[in-house]
Amino acid sequence: MEILDCKGLDCPKPVLKTKNFIESNPNVQAFIVLVDNEAASQNVARFCKTQGLDVSVQEEGGDFKVQVTRSGEAAGGPVVEEPEVCSTEEKTLILISKNTVGSGDDVLGSALMFNFLDTLDEMGEALWRLVFLNSGVKLTIEGAKTLSSIQRLERQGVSVLVCGTCLTHFNLLDKKRVGETTNMLDIVTSMQLADKVITI
Repeated sequence: MEILDCKGLDCPKPVLKTKNFIESNPNVQAFIVLVDNEAASQNVARFCKTQGLDVSVQEEGGDFKVQVTRSGEAAGGPVVEEPEVCSTEEKTLILISKNTVGSGDDVLGSALMFNFLDTLDEMGEALWRLVFLNSGVKLTIEGAKTLSSIQRLERQGVSVLVCGTCLTHFNLLDKKRVGETTNMLDIVTSMQLADKVITI
């Protein structure tokens, strides 16, 4: 069985290496991707699932083995991205790269961020995706005052992506309570797909 050793690679290289392998080897029925952190295993697994592939993940001594197999229509077939569906013509992505709004006073900045996220419902169907980076990922974890607002938006159909590298850096991966763990490839692609990108 083919083995892709992606240990030690920074995000999004494990996903990119997996993507390139799938595209270059359409007849390979099964392969294994080795990574050395949970965020990378989640990112690789999620990408493979979007390609219609079966995935299982095993942890072995701190490393992760992502076993990928083709089945059904995916066997030997081309890699096809599922089209994004949005109920409005305009898709707005909001990139949140810190856990406060503005600078000068973190207490005020935290309160402003809570109010901002709690008011995002007013954007209606134009709000397509929230992406959390750097200290912004702290808004998505257990105990965060902002968690319920983000969970409400997700229930309403807003896509929520949370940077896996950032969660790992802050040792918060197991405390994330909303959204999908993501990688820089997803983030860059999302920015391309969006009609409007707002950075906070």
